[in-house]
Amino acid sequence: MKTMKNLSAVHGIAGLTLFFLIGLSSFTFAQEYPTRPITLYCPFPAGATVDIVARGLATGAEKILGVPVLVENKTGGLGTLCAALLASQKPDGYTISVLATGVMTYIPLLYKVSYKPLDAFTPVMQFSKFIGGLSVLSESPFKTVNDLIEYAKTHPGLTYGSPGKNSFHHLNVELFSQCKGLNLKHIPYKGGSETIPALLGKHIDLHAGSAHIPYVQQGKLRLLMVYSATKRDPLFPDVPTLVELGCQEYPGDGMMVAGPKGLPEPIVKKLNSAFKKVAEDQEFQKLLVRLNLPYTYKDGEELNKEAPAEVEYYKNLNKKLGIDK
Repeated sequence: MKTMKNLSAVHGIAGLTLFFLIGLSSFTFAQEYPTRPITLYCPFPAGATVDIVARGLATGAEKILGVPVLVENKTGGLGTLCAALLASQKPDGYTISVLATGVMTYIPLLYKVSYKPLDAFTPVMQFSKFIGGLSVLSESPFKTVNDLIEYAKTHPGLTYGSPGKNSFHHLNVELFSQCKGLNLKHIPYKGGSETIPALLGKHIDLHAGSAHIPYVQQGKLRLLMVYSATKRDPLFPDVPTLVELGCQEYPGDGMMVAGPKGLPEPIVKKLNSAFKKVAEDQEFQKLLVRLNLPYTYKDGEELNKEAPAEVEYYKNLNKKLGIDK
């Protein structure tokens, strides 16, 4: 009996020792991290808005972290292919990604994905949010969004292009159409780089996307409305938001840095600290302004807490729009 007690004590001490050593090893690893280059996936092609900000983040972060941060573009599926690839990686902090928060919330409601949306990632931080706008050619007779509404009510079939079916641009215009009793025809394109030329070439009547700002500033396009925006764009203070027009909106995507599920908390903190410093640096803030992107910081814990409620919100919106996966 005494021998059994002694063995139990020995096993207990051994277990505690092993637990302590594992904890010490993890702590030491986190303290030393990073010791080699970090790969930062980008879900959109080179030259796209997200690619530009990802490279801005990478350039700044490697100065703080002391190792190269290498951007790799992994495109397709509205960002879900990149998200699935990230979810399959080892959670050691050496493979992370810039992702749209929609890969956790609304996109899996629209398409089948190979990962568990709310249980596949470790959000590090959100640094910005996509803002969209509805634009027309500067020569268009529609001077305001009310001009468009008045005309479209008696002239069904005006066409609008977006960066893709079920993009948040497409869904916001559908909510606008429902709200105002309009019959607009959606023309999906493969990304924003195709929609602007389509409008300039007069192949569509309206453009819904995020690539309009430089063309509006050059006088080629006129902005009628913004959506997924909590307030009016300071560059265009006379242009109303979708919510101001009395319509519900599809809030769309934040831009976040994330790792695979299980990323150790000390590494999350180190990455959060580094990327937050970069995002708040004057040069990166200038980049956001140039791209018409607001700085909207949220930490990973906040993103995780908000995600389940956002999923329910989007489910209700999808029912309203008659969307089924």
